[in-house]
Amino acid sequence: MTALLPHIQIETAPNPSAAVIWLHGLGADGNDFAGLVPELDLSGCPGIRFIFPHAPTMPVTINGGYVMPAWYDIRGTDLVSRQDEAGIRASEKAITALIEREIARGIPAKHIVLAGFSQGSAMALHTGLRFAPALAGIMALSGYLPLADLFPAERSSANADTPIFMAHGSQDPVVDPARGAASRDLLAALGYKVQWHSYPMPHSVHPHEVADIATFLTQVLAPKVV
Repeated sequence: MTALLPHIQIETAPNPSAAVIWLHGLGADGNDFAGLVPELDLSGCPGIRFIFPHAPTMPVTINGGYVMPAWYDIRGTDLVSRQDEAGIRASEKAITALIEREIARGIPAKHIVLAGFSQGSAMALHTGLRFAPALAGIMALSGYLPLADLFPAERSSANADTPIFMAHGSQDPVVDPARGAASRDLLAALGYKVQWHSYPMPHSVHPHEVADIATFLTQVLAPKVV
């Protein structure tokens, strides 16, 4: 059994019936986005359990081998040269264990959103679209789809219709906006329902993006009126 990653947990109401697992970026930790929860207008949502895991620490090649929290090694500035497939797949297993733990705690997969920023965004796309059963949604902020050449053969049909929220800063110097757009185009060409949002910002989070995130979470987690 995969050991659970250490994490921060925030519940917006007692006995939550939905969950959001939110993955931080390179060099950060789970605290990076935990403070965002109070800023989200979730008035239309059920109680949500937010999980903010801490990535393991490892040497990161692009940063001179400095040891820092990372979901996988980055070996080239273009992000796709000599990708750390072993590291990506190890983190996939760890993230999958967190999803399965929420399911075991009584929250069905269809009420779980997998989210991430930057490297965490890459892991959210990689893991969520390979997972079965279907998730409520995937949020990919300022990131890209890693191992894109392997994705068409490895993707899960269970999440073929899962809503995907992708957002990127038009002035991002860390993850080139073109890299994010290429991932969007690949997913769209494969039939995924991608919502694309661009904001006038660098590698960060924009106030309008916070509002759009809240809207997306409400869309995918609010009880459906029949």
